[in-house]
Amino acid sequence: MTETLLPSWPNAYPETGAHGWLKLENADFRVDEIPQEIPTGEGEHVWLHIEKDGANTAWIAGRLAEFAGVRDMDVGYAGMKDRNAITRQWFSLYLPRVQEPDFSSLNNEEMTVLSQTRHARKLRRGDLLGNRFTLVVRKVEGDRALLEANLEAIKEHGVPNYFGEQRFGYGGGNIESGRAMLAGDLRVRNRNKKSIYLSAVRSLVFNDVLAERIRLGLWGKTLAGDLLDDTGAVTGPLWGRGRLTSTEGALALETSIAQQHADLCDGMEHAGLNQERRALSAKPDGMRWEWHDNDDGTVDLTLTFSLAAGYYATSLIRELMQVDEPERRSFDEPSPDSAES
Repeated sequence: MTETLLPSWPNAYPETGAHGWLKLENADFRVDEIPQEIPTGEGEHVWLHIEKDGANTAWIAGRLAEFAGVRDMDVGYAGMKDRNAITRQWFSLYLPRVQEPDFSSLNNEEMTVLSQTRHARKLRRGDLLGNRFTLVVRKVEGDRALLEANLEAIKEHGVPNYFGEQRFGYGGGNIESGRAMLAGDLRVRNRNKKSIYLSAVRSLVFNDVLAERIRLGLWGKTLAGDLLDDTGAVTGPLWGRGRLTSTEGALALETSIAQQHADLCDGMEHAGLNQERRALSAKPDGMRWEWHDNDDGTVDLTLTFSLAAGYYATSLIRELMQVDEPERRSFDEPSPDSAES
């Protein structure tokens, strides 16, 4: 079991006391990217649809750049995906006025090029509608009736839109690195690492706002002064420069949490982040589940659902049960809001 320094954020639904194992195999965690657009077949950028198995997104991007003889910055992708999983996502490479190589020659156990075509523009962070997940939780122990009740509630009302542990690094280490960086105790030259650390402390503040609302019995409810997004979901702050745009009770709650993290909020403002908003709830689409009673007496649960870009599947799982994973120090940062996940 991985030790974590992260706060114990509350759940929205009753604790089931159940336990299971996630990612015992890469195939237990499958993710399919839902792109914003499909390549047209013409343009200066080569788009590759790639399935990866046990590899991280940055490593795939580097391998593509080296093979094509282009700079790392000429490779684009919409978001990072988990290493310990089987995932399908799009990559783009800037290759104008040249005959592109056959990228399928790179196929191996870790990556497979599913299609290769061209498009008019580069794929950038956040350029996706969402992700489809198929997850298998193995060796589930617990009251199935309680789990079914939470499954039905999640399908109907969604889950708290917490940033998942991936955002915070192994044991929450990205938070401490971000705190040290903003305090001037840690000098970070790498732009990607700087972005990861800023995202971690920003996400900590958001999660704490969401957690406080749940503690106050406000899950699924609006508070005077709340701001809604285009879908009608209540939003919380992603900290940065500028005034909070919430008012009344919502402003008071958000301000109280910001004051608890005054050093981090001040640092994020000076780092150039701007105030943004994020939905406090995540509603899964097409959610289905199936129980498997195995011959050895164990029980597996398969979950299928889609989430919007930047939302974490682990935030859904935590409302069902505690899960453990095989010990791996390989958190990959999905970075969905840096445009996730």
